[in-house]
Amino acid sequence: MLVVTKPRSSVRMITVARIISFSGGAAAYTALNYVIFQRTHSAVWVSASLLLTFGVSGLVGPFAGALGDKFDRQKVMIASDLVAAIFFAALAFVEAPWLLLLLAFLGAVGEAPMWSASGAAIPNLVDREDLPWANSMIQLGFNTGLMIGPAIGGALVAATGPRWVFVINAASFVISAGLMATVRRPFQGERADDEEFRGVRAGILFVLRDRVLRAMTSAWFVWVLGIGLVMVADIPFAELFDAGALGYGLMVTAWGAGSVVGSFAGRLLSERTEGRALVLGTLCVAVFMGAVAVSPWFWFVLFGIFASGLGDAFTMVAERNVVQRRTPDAVRSRVMAATEAAISIAFLVSFLIAGFVVNAVGPRWAYGVGAAGTGLAVLILLPVLRELRPSETPVSA
Repeated sequence: MLVVTKPRSSVRMITVARIISFSGGAAAYTALNYVIFQRTHSAVWVSASLLLTFGVSGLVGPFAGALGDKFDRQKVMIASDLVAAIFFAALAFVEAPWLLLLLAFLGAVGEAPMWSASGAAIPNLVDREDLPWANSMIQLGFNTGLMIGPAIGGALVAATGPRWVFVINAASFVISAGLMATVRRPFQGERADDEEFRGVRAGILFVLRDRVLRAMTSAWFVWVLGIGLVMVADIPFAELFDAGALGYGLMVTAWGAGSVVGSFAGRLLSERTEGRALVLGTLCVAVFMGAVAVSPWFWFVLFGIFASGLGDAFTMVAERNVVQRRTPDAVRSRVMAATEAAISIAFLVSFLIAGFVVNAVGPRWAYGVGAAGTGLAVLILLPVLRELRPSETPVSA
């Protein structure tokens, strides 16, 4: 007799899997970016590294999302982890910067289907009223990994070099896949065969037709245009304070620590408060990112990044709740992929120019631009607050 995993137990198991894989991934990306910078001494190369990893979803997102709507999402997530493990393991055996970037790009492509499939599966694993709790847990797993991973990556690179970081990351993907395979619960619901839900473009069209999702996606696009500059500026910013690899790792860890707190706070949300959370969380990021730009002390840089991470995570839990509530299961993975693709395209645009901008104006001005972009995102979100009231929120299938 098949034993069905309880709803909250399913989410907890996926959360543990995500903590393990995200810790390894954050460590590996920290190591990759630092090693690329040390071997090239150029922010342009760091920009290329971020472009070929964080920017991948913009290229393959719609296709990756289609996999989550066509096939069993659990199997898609497991296969995605295993493919990523192969390429990240290969990183341990190459030295040339261009080969490091090529393998990291292929690993990011392999990892892409997991993002949209996991987000789309959550409403099938728990009841509607448990969505804030479930998304808070998943976001907590992501951000716990983001908090732990960079410190591990920075310390290991300083002590032993990057090879062991890449090996550990590959192992973390394999462990994650094994944990997800233990969940015995449907990861998808009934899938309608309506014409509007057919094809790779269905998710994009759904976002364009929904005013709330359209506004949210536009806000994140503007926000990320500035965030891309900030990410490229992080290593040069650490160098301003003579903080080195450990300082860079601490900066990313500070964001992760704030994100853990923000993710945990996200479980307090409800349909009635999610709209306000979107705006207030984004405003928090704008204010503290601006404060980081002018800070003369490294400890305050870490505090400002911590506060920005808190606001970002709180916003992301609310965003996931809203998208999942407004989207039918038949197209949900493609909708998640479409929103992620828009964000990745913004990263692509930002990373294409970020290295040149940071080299030209310095990391402080880059943080200032990031704060301004986040403030503009707040203004874009304000007009749709009324439509996020529970009585006006469509019930997803």
